[in-house]
Amino acid sequence: MTELDDQTAPDPQTEDDAYTLDRRLVSGILYSLDAKDRDTLLSLLEPLHPADIADIIEQINPYDRRRLVELYGEEFDGDILPELDEGLREEILAILSPDVLADAVRELESDDIVDLVEDLDEPQQEAILDQLEDADRVAVEQALSFPENTAGRLMQRETVWVPEDWSVGQAIDHLRNARQLPEQFYHVILVDPRMRPVGNVTLGKLMSSDRSVALHQIVEEEFQTIPVTQDEEDVAYAFNQYHLISAPVVDADERLIGMITIDDAMVVLDEEHEEDILRLAGVSEETSLSDTIFEAAKGRATWLFVNLLTAILASLVIDMFAETIDQMVALAVLMPIVASMGGNAGTQTMTVTVRALATKDLTAQNALRVARRELSVGALNGLLFGFVMALVAGVWFGVPMLAVVIGVAMVVTQIAAALGGVLIPMALDRAGIDPALASGPFVTTITDVIGFFAFLGLAAHVLL
Repeated sequence: MTELDDQTAPDPQTEDDAYTLDRRLVSGILYSLDAKDRDTLLSLLEPLHPADIADIIEQINPYDRRRLVELYGEEFDGDILPELDEGLREEILAILSPDVLADAVRELESDDIVDLVEDLDEPQQEAILDQLEDADRVAVEQALSFPENTAGRLMQRETVWVPEDWSVGQAIDHLRNARQLPEQFYHVILVDPRMRPVGNVTLGKLMSSDRSVALHQIVEEEFQTIPVTQDEEDVAYAFNQYHLISAPVVDADERLIGMITIDDAMVVLDEEHEEDILRLAGVSEETSLSDTIFEAAKGRATWLFVNLLTAILASLVIDMFAETIDQMVALAVLMPIVASMGGNAGTQTMTVTVRALATKDLTAQNALRVARRELSVGALNGLLFGFVMALVAGVWFGVPMLAVVIGVAMVVTQIAAALGGVLIPMALDRAGIDPALASGPFVTTITDVIGFFAFLGLAAHVLL
């Protein structure tokens, strides 16, 4: 066995590099591309999970990506496609030959195919749909007819259901005789005569019960149905909140039309978390490491421009006290400290608030209590760091009243940061605006403006 043959999936045992792709493995893959050695390439990729192969494709440059996909050829695993970053899928689909693409998409379940094609241009959608059997194509087209980011787009059409009045033995015989079952399923759905889901039976309960036991006697206590038009973010919340493994999807008449499994719900939850983090930083949620320099710059420019405008507003406040600053240079030295402490405190509170709104922990019922709590935290931190800065300024510049001014300004700024960090995201959320996207510039502006007003205004009245 060669050294390259010994490189397999990431070693989960290494503490710092758990699940990180081995650099020697990537180097071996690139070497096989240079040598056009397909056998070595296949031997290196064969042990890997599709998600790891997708990571490799994303990490190498476009030229090597093309060479890898072309050399991979008919062995290309369709399960790689859903794992790819959305920005790269179109590129990879364009490289795949029609025959390889046909085999790849046929391996996928309907929900993965919907996820694959929903963001593609119509010609590319047609190219993929043409590779499907008629029944699969109809299922995908029906899913695409539902609004974006809803349960209808997220669900898979393949379900396992039996009548509610069956016994365990009847259900087991039915499953054994079924011509085709989903690759993964965790429950058998019980339906009434109108095809309305009435309960779930876990496979563990099914296999451990006597054949004569009625299915309705071993249903799970926790049972939720998902309306087909429900927002996918709410679907993910339901799975996380109620610890669901799978849930049936129903139409307007509450009839079974599909199923959502935990893996799809957790992908949505992960995407929502990622979007919130990016939006809090003022970065477009479509950004990825595979973007071109122009795409990356364009995605960040909008909120940089908004930040520029808010920074100008804060500078106008400073300009109002230009004469005051000219008469005491120490004010110019201490101003950045006031602004920095206020900005950091506002960001901390805003992040906690946005997260609480996203997880539905912050509601109208507890909003006042949360606001009081954050106000108290801001006041306490203001007193603490105001006292510290008063000591520092008194020793540094030897002006006792300057120490008082910055101490009071620090308290005012911390309180303003706490209030802004809570109230602004809540107000934006109430107005139907994503607080993760818009809160940052407004919170920063409020803390800067109030901080400068408090510090420079007090200085102008007390020191001069």
